[in-house]
Amino acid sequence: MRILVVEDEPALGAQLVRAIGAAGHTVDSAADGATAHYLGEVEDFDAVVLDLGLPKLDGLSVLRRWRAAGRNMPVLILTARGAWHEKVAGIDAGADDYLAKPFHMEELLARLRALLRRGGEHASARWQCGPIVLDTRHARVQVDGQPLQLTSHEYKLLAQLMQRKGEVMSRTELSEHLYAHDSDRDSNTIEVFVGRLRRKLPPGSIETVRGMGYRLVDLDAGA
Repeated sequence: MRILVVEDEPALGAQLVRAIGAAGHTVDSAADGATAHYLGEVEDFDAVVLDLGLPKLDGLSVLRRWRAAGRNMPVLILTARGAWHEKVAGIDAGADDYLAKPFHMEELLARLRALLRRGGEHASARWQCGPIVLDTRHARVQVDGQPLQLTSHEYKLLAQLMQRKGEVMSRTELSEHLYAHDSDRDSNTIEVFVGRLRRKLPPGSIETVRGMGYRLVDLDAGA
């Protein structure tokens, strides 16, 4: 999944980027509201962690502008402890959840996983497609109960296909979720990663839809 972290405090921002990246996600970051608003307008994110006290443009204004423009990605806002009015204002502006500072990183990751599940059909941290099981909490994959060793890019690609299992995803779309905003994106590399995944997954798990892209197939559905 691709996550945007918006936090102006450098140490906390770096912690968030490291922790969310270590959980198997692609992470973009912004340290002010103007940059955050721009990224949320031009890029597709699966979720956003948004601090409210930002320079240039405050977090509530950023969130209101996103929602007014039809940007409906899940947003977890960070508020000052005890600032109940910020929580209320954030929810009214379109936030999906909130977390008061200071917080435990594991709680933030758990809340983020919950937001990502709401965006798809997955009701738990364990996603399954036929014999393939992906544990989003520990960033692990099993096939027929056996651990599967994947690189970080292979894991991110598989997670994106499992999040949208049965749906066709283009190479460009997959590339946008695999690489951060400032990375040198090349959709042709998706073919390489798909090829590697196919060699590790049961035959027929990833289907090529000519001229459109790829989709993950539930091999047990036709059994």
